[in-house]
Amino acid sequence: CSGSGEDSLDRLLPPAGAPRLCGGSASGKTTVANKIIEALDVPWVVLLSMDSFYKVLSSEEQTLAASNDYNFDHPGAFDFELLVATLRKLKQGKSVKIPVYDFTSHGRHKDWKNVYGASVIIFEGIMSFADKELLQLLDMKIFVDTDSDIRLVRRLRRDITERGRDIEGVIKQYNKFVKPAFEMYIEPTMRLADIVVPRGGGNMVAIDLIVQHVHSHPMERPQTNLCIRSLLFFNRSNRNSTLSLGKNINC
Repeated sequence: CSGSGEDSLDRLLPPAGAPRLCGGSASGKTTVANKIIEALDVPWVVLLSMDSFYKVLSSEEQTLAASNDYNFDHPGAFDFELLVATLRKLKQGKSVKIPVYDFTSHGRHKDWKNVYGASVIIFEGIMSFADKELLQLLDMKIFVDTDSDIRLVRRLRRDITERGRDIEGVIKQYNKFVKPAFEMYIEPTMRLADIVVPRGGGNMVAIDLIVQHVHSHPMERPQTNLCIRSLLFFNRSNRNSTLSLGKNINC
């Protein structure tokens, strides 16, 4: 599309909010996000992944990544400046270009993805609450809480089948970076969540309650933001409300 075409489309789209999903690596954030999108049943929904905003690695960092010695589970691994700017534009209903990250080559593709706006933005990522400026853009915060053994098994399956890693390298990376990062940067932010979802995408009772909560708080303009760490979802129209779906729920 030409620039003028994108501009005209921008004017037709309402400003959007940004629900956020947070949680540990392989906790089921994307699964929960997709099930929420399906259950919400509203048009113009964008799922934005924090994985798209990994920084471009230097040649030295590329060498470290190849030997599983680069820490992808540290806040410093993400381009928060680009992420915040992108999310802010999306919430204003503007078109954006999203980088496409390649986990095999540890770099960005030449062609970026065009996103033209949304009524609902669902954002998921392990470090969604690690940046204060980013945190201020979240309308509903959801933490997906999944057992560490299950997360490790999922990570092994994903990294070996989808990212071309070997089992020794995945375990090395998990013990050296992933597990410490979860304990230091991710798990403590559970207290910031408006909603905690145990067991991830299999917890349909929790997902249904989230969707009901969103639908029960209509807004003059579509402004719903979602963030998943394990899973975080925050609704701007009702900042003071907190819905906790904890382990006391038998579902």
